[in-house]
Amino acid sequence: MLKRIPVDQLRLGMHLHELCGAWVDHPFWRSKFVLRDSADLESIRASSIREAVIDVDLGLDVAPAAAPVAAVAVPPPAAPAAAERPRERTQARAQHLAHARKLVRQSHRQVLSMFNEVRMGRAADMDGGRRLVDEIAGSVMDSPGTLVSLVRLKSADQYTYLHSVAVCALMVSLGRQLGLAEDAVREAGLAGLMHDLGKAMMPMDVLNKPGKLTDAEFTVIKSHPKRGHELLVEGGNASAEVLDVCLHHHEKFDGSGSPERLSGDAISLVARMGAVCDVYDAVTSDRPYKAGWNPADALRQMAQWKGHFDPVVFQAFVKSIGIYPAGSLVRLASGRLAVVLEQNGGSLLAPRVKAFFSTKSNLRIVPEEIDLAAPRCSDKIVAVEPPEQWRFQDIDELWAGEAARP
Repeated sequence: MLKRIPVDQLRLGMHLHELCGAWVDHPFWRSKFVLRDSADLESIRASSIREAVIDVDLGLDVAPAAAPVAAVAVPPPAAPAAAERPRERTQARAQHLAHARKLVRQSHRQVLSMFNEVRMGRAADMDGGRRLVDEIAGSVMDSPGTLVSLVRLKSADQYTYLHSVAVCALMVSLGRQLGLAEDAVREAGLAGLMHDLGKAMMPMDVLNKPGKLTDAEFTVIKSHPKRGHELLVEGGNASAEVLDVCLHHHEKFDGSGSPERLSGDAISLVARMGAVCDVYDAVTSDRPYKAGWNPADALRQMAQWKGHFDPVVFQAFVKSIGIYPAGSLVRLASGRLAVVLEQNGGSLLAPRVKAFFSTKSNLRIVPEEIDLAAPRCSDKIVAVEPPEQWRFQDIDELWAGEAARP
């Protein structure tokens, strides 16, 4: 039996059937699960969602009046550290962006060189790959989301090489969100870096074709996981995790993927991670034949692909990059348009943004950085906006500054 209740009556053990509000208003990409984590319960209560529907046949009912629901203790917000003050935080973000931009350029050169070496019949440089992963992991640790968001700005002709770098960074971020040990996080990052190695052996005119592939060309491209796996096996120095992700990053949770149509737990955790990271970067990047999706819209669409991803891994992925990743164009309750600058650790729904346009006057305004999680902030995100409809030419520069320029 279904019951509609206020969120303050939710308790652990209840089966959450539905959150009464839009997906982007709450911290979960889906409902219909049993509440087992107090952090999840706290996130719901802290969101703008006011009511939920529970299924009492699959979980606990509302607590009797004689046994009041235990409140989840929410610690008072800590006083902001010096680095968290607006001006110093802006300066720190600029420094992180500059460092990340330098790392993106270095990574592009290194992966391009590695692919060229493989094309000439040499083994992939795994030692060099591990050193690059260490640098990427350090950047992700220092500033979660900065490198991941910046590498998304790659040009179409850089895609093949920087896609590997992006997937590496996403795997590191996701691995930490899932609570993996640091050595496992680094190995997942290396698997992301090497996952598309088979594309080094694909015909360049097919790989970079600025249009729809023929059936024959698509068959060739679909062979890249097996070809990459063969190259890594021949090299003799790839771990089981790297081999696994290379071969299985196109498997789907419902068994409809390739090359072996594995399903569920038959797909390793690291390969399930690779599947999410690979798709997210692919759909948010400009390609020879299409423009990339808005990051926030990409997450919403991916959430609707039933059976494609492991639900637990996908939910962790959303938490690792935010419901509104950096670079997303959003509409605020005040009627202003803003671009997301970075996440706030305490709230997926309230990132730091830069407002720059008034929809009421239909004019640009003086850009203003806003911390939507600040206690005195009355504004909030009410919608994700499609950038192509507004035709702003400087979205990337607004959030990334000089680091967004070629």
